[in-house]
Formats: sequence, structure tokens, C-alpha cells
Amino acid sequence: MNFYILTLFPDMVSQGLCTSIIGRAVEKNLIHIETINIRDYTTDKHKKVDDYPYGGGAGMVMQAQPVYDAWCSVVERVGHAPRTIYLTPQGPTFQQSMAKEYAKETDLILLCGHYEGIDERVLEEIVTDYVSIGDYVLTGGELPAMVLVDAISRMVPGVLSNAESGTTESFEDNLLEYPQYSRPEIWNGKRVPEILLSGNHAKVDEWRREQSLLRTAQRRPDLLEKSKQQKNAE
Repeated sequence: MNFYILTLFPDMVSQGLCTSIIGRAVEKNLIHIETINIRDYTTDKHKKVDDYPYGGGAGMVMQAQPVYDAWCSVVERVGHAPRTIYLTPQGPTFQQSMAKEYAKETDLILLCGHYEGIDERVLEEIVTDYVSIGDYVLTGGELPAMVLVDAISRMVPGVLSNAESGTTESFEDNLLEYPQYSRPEIWNGKRVPEILLSGNHAKVDEWRREQSLLRTAQRRPDLLEKSKQQKNAE
């Protein structure tokens, strides 16, 4: 799978995605991550990519031309117009189901805004998806882009060492993940639940399901309602 990230700060993105599971996936050629510096496509001799907004107001707006030309550079190389995601608080909130959907794509373009946003005309021209990572405002789209790359990459076959990991985590079936334990068996006077030491996999699975339901009810009751609706629809 190929990620093309259009950004004003390519080093921030590339350095943030070069380690751990994602970094190893890149080394194994399971995923490809490429940053495209939007400043390289401005026609302004001072590498300026923003200007004052029409109608007045605070801040600056990224201009359409360099964004469009940066996007076109990817389209020309891959031979088609990939699904293009604009990271913005105005989009629907990113969910695990969206990560699974995007992971089916061969190529994805992630567009990182900055300043007060991007000229609406180029967004209308190239963007297929508007995505937010939460109801708050960041200084740019780079951090949200890294969040999407991380979450989507985990759904790509081979990226996780244990294939089951991607299907037993939080938000599967709209439930939070059950509690996890490791060695030692007793730590600070707290013992690992006996059921996990029993070797009875059916009972362990049953316990984990119960714990997922309990934890979701306590911490995210909104998800529990979604889970019930999903079960009723099946």
C-alpha cells in the first residue's frame, strides 16, 4: 500500500513514521510512505504558498495552485487519481471501520492543511474524503495524517506480526479491548486472573468477552449501544 502525504513539513511526518511497527513495515516493503513538499510546487520565487483570505479575517490561507500541482505530481506518477483525504476538523471523526476501508486502497493521498486552511476551490477539485481525528483544532494536518497512516497500516496484511492482533483490539464489534496481563504472575500484591492461567481457551475467550462488555459499559457506554444495534441488525 502506498501513502502520499502532501505537506509543508515533510520532515515532521517522515521522522514520525520511521520507527516501530510502521518503520519495519516500510523496510519490508509492505507499505510505502512518501512525503511531497507542497512548497516545491509554488511558482513564487520566495516559496510562498499562502496569502490573505478574501473577505478579510485572521490568518492566512494556503493557495490552490501549489496544492493542486503537488497533487498532480502524484497522479501523473501512479497513473490515476487516488482517493484523496483532507485532514480537517470539518470531516467525520476517524473510526476503526474507516481504517479498514482505506486499507483496501492501493494508493492514498493525505492532504495536510495549515494556517487557516486551504483555498476551497482546490479542495473541490481533488478531495474525495474529509476526515477529522477529533473535535479540536491543531496547527496543521501532519499529526492527523500520521494517525491515519498508523491505523490504516495495521490493517494491511503482514504489517502486524500476529495476524489476529488486528481483529482483537479495541473497537472491534464496537467494544473496548479486554484487560491484558503479562509476567510476573503477581505484581505489587496483584495477581493475574486465574482464568488466564487455566489453559482453557474457551473459558478464556468467554472471560475476555465479558470483560470487554464490562469495560465498554463503564468507559464508553455509547459504543455499547452501537454494539447492540449491530448485533440486532445481523
